[in-house]
Amino acid sequence: MKLRVLGCSGGIGGRHLRTTSFLVDHDILIDAGSGVAELSVAELAAIDHVFLTHAHLDHVLALPLMIDAVASRREQPLLVYGLAEVIEALQRHIFNWSIWPDFSRLPSVEQPFVRFVPIEVGGEVRLGDRKISALPVAHTVPAVGYCLDSGTGSLVFSGDTGPCEDFWKAVRVVPNLRYLLVECAFSNQECALASLSKHMCPRLLGEELRQLQRPCELFVTHLKPGEIERTMMELESSLGDFDPGMLQNNQLFEF
Repeated sequence: MKLRVLGCSGGIGGRHLRTTSFLVDHDILIDAGSGVAELSVAELAAIDHVFLTHAHLDHVLALPLMIDAVASRREQPLLVYGLAEVIEALQRHIFNWSIWPDFSRLPSVEQPFVRFVPIEVGGEVRLGDRKISALPVAHTVPAVGYCLDSGTGSLVFSGDTGPCEDFWKAVRVVPNLRYLLVECAFSNQECALASLSKHMCPRLLGEELRQLQRPCELFVTHLKPGEIERTMMELESSLGDFDPGMLQNNQLFEF
């Protein structure tokens, strides 16, 4: 499998800052933040599956525009996977005819532009030899992380989460784990805000990583604009031997 980083920022504020979205091979999207705008119409039309970690705007904002851009080019509905609560939030607050048309009913209920597919924590979706599993996390809204397993290697993405023992239990048993992409939205000076909003700061992440207990390449994502340098310096001093890298746009992972 190949994962291309389209966006990995915790906000906007410059041409290089795009919110969370990853393209897997040519046909899978993990989250649909503003990074989706990096793709051409042809690339968008080739995507058949979208896996959402949760319903917060920075992870779903491009989904309505993406569907609108390619609906006429597709013969099959786009499949959008998420927790039942995530799907309900999208239908209630976005695809509700007030904010955006309900593409799960257009052009007809029988042949819609999009189908929502509920998943559960611990559930998995198999697409050929590829397996995508939903992992438990702890955020302010119902959310999951994802494990992508090619059969020969695995990549784990935490999505948005604060401290979560169940997440690390799940990561410890992932076969062939090569890469861990984990969020760290705030610097240590905002540790109270990180705890309240169920995100990570370097201090919290350092404590959480003690539960990993296995080798892998670690990359940090979801850094807040204006706090990137401070947070990375704190991570380098907090995480010791883990030697975290900073996730960047157009970074490519093969596993």
